[in-house]
Amino acid sequence: MIGAIPNERHDAAAAEADARRVPERHEAVLRYVLERRAASHPERPFLRFPDGTVTSYGAFLLSVQRLAAGLAFIGVKQGDTVNVWLPNTVDIVRAWFAINWLGAVYVPINTAYRGSLLSHVLINGGATVLLANSGLVDRLREIDCGTIETIVVAGEPCGDIDGMRQIPLEALDLDPADLPPLVRPIEPWDPQSIVYTSGTTGRSKGVVSSYAHMWHMCGPAAYPMLDETDSVLCFLPFFHIGGTLPVSAMLNRGGAVGLGGDFTTDRFWPAVHATQATYTILLGVMSSFIAKLPPSDADRKHTLRKVTMIPLPGDSRAFAERFGVDVWTLFNMTELNTPIVSERNPPTPGTCGKARAGNALRIVDDHDREVAPGEIGELIIRSDAPWALNSGYFKNPEATAHAWRNGWFHTGDAFRRDADGNFFFVDRIKDAIRRRGENISSFEVEAEILAHPAIRECAVVAVPNELAEDDVLAIVAPAPGAVVKPEELLAFLQARLAHFMIPRYVRIVAELPRTPTQKVEKYVLRQQAVTADTWDREKAGVRIKRDKLTN
Repeated sequence: MIGAIPNERHDAAAAEADARRVPERHEAVLRYVLERRAASHPERPFLRFPDGTVTSYGAFLLSVQRLAAGLAFIGVKQGDTVNVWLPNTVDIVRAWFAINWLGAVYVPINTAYRGSLLSHVLINGGATVLLANSGLVDRLREIDCGTIETIVVAGEPCGDIDGMRQIPLEALDLDPADLPPLVRPIEPWDPQSIVYTSGTTGRSKGVVSSYAHMWHMCGPAAYPMLDETDSVLCFLPFFHIGGTLPVSAMLNRGGAVGLGGDFTTDRFWPAVHATQATYTILLGVMSSFIAKLPPSDADRKHTLRKVTMIPLPGDSRAFAERFGVDVWTLFNMTELNTPIVSERNPPTPGTCGKARAGNALRIVDDHDREVAPGEIGELIIRSDAPWALNSGYFKNPEATAHAWRNGWFHTGDAFRRDADGNFFFVDRIKDAIRRRGENISSFEVEAEILAHPAIRECAVVAVPNELAEDDVLAIVAPAPGAVVKPEELLAFLQARLAHFMIPRYVRIVAELPRTPTQKVEKYVLRQQAVTADTWDREKAGVRIKRDKLTN
């Protein structure tokens, strides 16, 4: 144990009971929770910023009410969908809360979207109001914007767009006394948000999430390490569940949230200090980037005490010891409720954790038959509590029915489970590689490549073999100051991987293409496939064969 966790076990029974019930309005509905928190402790910090400034619960409530009054003035009503297309600043948090204050539905848009993808989200969402950063507005000129009639612009004024009125964001800062009453109370089962997931195999789908769903996703059963004393540093964007979840978690607990902006390695520790962060989520290669910073006397001179790493890297114990933090890991999706959570400082390498209370989890074959422990199949889930999972895909009944077939939500992720109940992510089912009759997990190959000290980040994808099935392509980015030699990398992997898993191709790049949520854009790498600068071990004369065994 590296640090003491306040009240780590005192409410375990209550957390388990909570995981099996529908929350009350005052517990889960954002408007009522913020109202209650601001009345109870108006001066307590709610938002912290990298410049050291703070916004209290009371001040934030007033700012939300003022913007809600402005949105109501331009016609936003209870039940409406409202698009939000803003970067990670206080404006997007305020917009989200103001929309929900009115009982409307928050529909954020990825700031990287443009063209037909952007048009699809606008048309599908059906909103008439869009809150947008001024630097993004020009992307609307040449596309079908669906039913959008009003653009609320944050930033510099923009040129006119035919058929749409533009209003400066600051013009909607109105008197809360002018707020209209709700038509009816906002209920825990009402939709809070529609978040669009990456459309890697088709159009992006809008995940409908109720207030109860978010409550279950960030509750004490899912995040037992958090309480009201914590300040959670958030780097993930608010068009992603990884951004909205920490804010909801701390609102429910009465704690603070640090808005860290976009993640960069050199800004991480300054942001920790400025926001007095005690906890953060490190997604993907974030922990690897931090771990590969040169050791320093300041490695333990900070407020950070707890981190969740997704996925759990092989060097998590070394990270914990070096920086003096406790480590957790978990598995979640926009559609789920954080169903798998680890214990503190998990001893099992590669685990996602164990099934938490409140859900039933199975690993099944193509016909939804449960597979034996140790075998690989698709993870499916259903909850003990109504409204604890997603409410389907917005205006997409076919996708909803397919995902929820046989009464279970199908994740599309390949998993295995050991005899002790530990769950292990194997791969996205669509990312699996088939080579010479063997199934290969790109995730497992990537984990071993990242163990090489010269590798900062990597991705593994399938490329077509000249004869049949696939070959393995590894795209790697060197650590600062390091040089990657493909022959040395393969020699390193031979002691760590089965022969059929070792990449045939290696391409060295400065950095991998990523979405704003830090997910590697593997579809881009698949499309690029074997480029002119890709190293081919067969052309280089490197032969890797299966070990021959004698009877």
